[in-house]
Amino acid sequence: MAAATGDPGLSKLQFAPFSSALDVGFWHELTQKKLNEYRLDEAPKDIKGYYYNGDSAGLPARLTLEFSAFDMSAPTPARCCPAIGTLYNTNTLESFKTADKKLLLEQAANEIWESIKSGTALENPVLLNKFLLLTFADLKKYHFYYWFCYPALCLPESLPLIQGPVGLDQRFSLKQIEALECAYDNLCQTEGVTALPYFLIKYDENMVLVSLLKHYSDFFQGQRTKITIGVYDPCNLAQYPGWPLRNFLVLAAHRWSSSFQSVEVVCFRDRTMQGARDVAHSIIFEVKLPEMAFSPDCPKAVGWEKNQKGGMGPRMVNLSECMDPKRLAESSVDLNLKLMCWRLVPTLDLDKVVSVKCLLLGAGTLGCNVARTLMNARGFNMSIPMPGHPVNFSSVTLEQARRDVEQLEQLIESHDVVFLLMDTRESRWLPAVIAASKRKLVINAALGFDTFVVMRHGLKKPKQQGAGDLCPNHPVASADLLGSSLFANIPGYKLGCYFCNDVVAPGDSTRDRTLDQQCTVSRPGLAVIAGALAVELMVSVLQHPEGGYAIASSSDDRMNEPPTSLGLVPHQIRGFLSRFDNVLPVSLAFDKCTACSSKVLDQYEREGFNFLAKVFNSSHSFLEDLTGLTLLHQETQAAEH
Repeated sequence: MAAATGDPGLSKLQFAPFSSALDVGFWHELTQKKLNEYRLDEAPKDIKGYYYNGDSAGLPARLTLEFSAFDMSAPTPARCCPAIGTLYNTNTLESFKTADKKLLLEQAANEIWESIKSGTALENPVLLNKFLLLTFADLKKYHFYYWFCYPALCLPESLPLIQGPVGLDQRFSLKQIEALECAYDNLCQTEGVTALPYFLIKYDENMVLVSLLKHYSDFFQGQRTKITIGVYDPCNLAQYPGWPLRNFLVLAAHRWSSSFQSVEVVCFRDRTMQGARDVAHSIIFEVKLPEMAFSPDCPKAVGWEKNQKGGMGPRMVNLSECMDPKRLAESSVDLNLKLMCWRLVPTLDLDKVVSVKCLLLGAGTLGCNVARTLMNARGFNMSIPMPGHPVNFSSVTLEQARRDVEQLEQLIESHDVVFLLMDTRESRWLPAVIAASKRKLVINAALGFDTFVVMRHGLKKPKQQGAGDLCPNHPVASADLLGSSLFANIPGYKLGCYFCNDVVAPGDSTRDRTLDQQCTVSRPGLAVIAGALAVELMVSVLQHPEGGYAIASSSDDRMNEPPTSLGLVPHQIRGFLSRFDNVLPVSLAFDKCTACSSKVLDQYEREGFNFLAKVFNSSHSFLEDLTGLTLLHQETQAAEH
C-alpha cells in the first residue's frame, strides 16, 4: 500500500497498487516482434493494456497485457478499461539491468503532469493511466525479464479522509444504485466505450446523473463545497481504492482546489455474481483537497512494481518448460536465420529459405549431415532401381520396381530441391533423370577418400523454351576443372549434371569389388564438410534472383562482387582435404549425357516406366547406344588408328 501522509486527526488514504498480469500470448507476440520488426531497435514502442473492476474478493488489482497489446487499434475487452503504455525492450540483460529507471519514471510522470496542466487529461482521461514496461527477452532460453511501472504523481500535501470508506449500499438507496448503473451504462453506450476510467456524478434522493470530465464546469455549476466523481476501480478491498485514483486526485487538487473544499469519490466496482449484476460493494468516501497551489514543476512520482519477494526489483518468466520440444527446435532454427538479418545479412530473403521443400535421397553419413544442417526430417523407406541392376520380370519384383519409381516421381514432384547423397554412381541416375524432366533443382554430393564434389545440376529451361544449348564435344577438359575464364558467364540451363563429365553409362559398380571398394572409405571430416557445403550451395542458389538459372561463379570470381547477399553461386565445389583446398570448376551440359541429354529425357517422358525397365535390365551399352556415346567411342578409336 502507498499512504498519503496528512492531518494527524484524520485517517490516511492508502491505495492498492497494480499487480502486472502479462499473458503468455504477450510474450509470444513480443518474440515475433523482436525477431521480425524490432531486431536491434531499442526505441520505445507504444503498447496498451487494460484493467477490470469485477474480480472476486481476494484477487489483486491487475493490469493485463496480452497478445493484442502491440495493436493500438485493437478493441478493449468488454467491461474493461484501457491503459496506454510504453515498452522499452533492451537487447541485452546488462542493458536491462542498467537502464535508468529513475529517468524513465520521471519522463512518464512529466507526460502525465503536462496532460493535467494543459487540460488534455480532461478531454482524454486515459492519459492518466500510463504505464511503463522494461523488458529483456532471452530467446535462446525463453526467459523473459521484465519490470513494470505504473507512474503515480505524489501530492505536495496530504489528502486526509473526511468520511469513509464505506460500502456504497450504506450511503445509496437501492433506487439510487440502480439509477447509477443505468446512467453509467447509457454514458458508456453514448461514448462507444466498454468502460469509462473517470466520470462525474451528481445525485439526490430521486435521481443520479453522470457526465464526462470535460463537462465539469457546466455539470457542477452552482455547487460550492464539494463535488462527486466516479473512478472505475480495479481494487476489491473494502477499505482502499485502487491505484488509478492517485493521478486523478492530483488533477482534482490542481484544477479544483480553489473552487471546492473536498471531493467525494465513488470507487465504482461492477461485479457479476451468479448471473446477477452487483455494484453495491463499491465504496464511497470523501477527501479534503489541499488548499495550497501547485508549483509548475512536476510532482515527485512513484510506481515501479515490487518483485515476487516484495523487494524493488524485476521479475522473470520462464516459458521454456511449456514449449513443445519440436517447436523449440524449429524456433531455434528460425531464430538463427532471423538473427542473420539483423546485422550480418539484412538483405537475406528468409522466405525462400524457410519455405523450400528439400528431398534427401540417401540417409548414410553424408545424408545425415545434410539433414542435420537443414533440420528437416521425415523418413521414407524405399529402394531406388538402378541401371545395370536387372529387375526380374516376375510380377512381384516388377510391380515393386514400378511402385518405387512412382513413389520417387511423386516425391520429386512435391519438393523444390533434390539432394543426391547416395553411395553409388548408378543410384543417382534415376532421380537425376526424373528431376531434370520435372525441372527441379538438384544438389549432388559425392565423396572420395580425401576429395569431394558438391555441385548443382544444370536446370533445364521450361519445355516450351527448349532444353538450351548443350556442348557437342567431350565435356572433360582441363579448362573445366580449373574454372578457367573460358567457361565464364555460363547460365544455369547450360550447366552439366553429375553424369555430363562421363563417357560411359552408369552400371553395377559393386560387382567383383572387395569390401573396401564397395564401401565409401573417407576421412572422418569429409562428409561433414561436403554436407554443409551442399546445403550452403542450395541456399546461395535460392538467394539469387534467377535461382537455378543463375550464372555459375568460378574460382576467378572470388575477388569480384558476389552475385548474392551470401556470396558466390558456383556450379561445382571440388575439395581436396589433403591440401585443405577448394576449387570452383564449371562444366557445360553434354549432348550425349546418359542422364540429362534430350534423347534420354524424351524417351523417359514418352515411355515412362517401360523405358526405365529397359535401362535397368540392359547393360550400360543401351544408354550409350541411345545417346551416341557408342558412336563417339568408335570414332575416337578410329582416329587413334
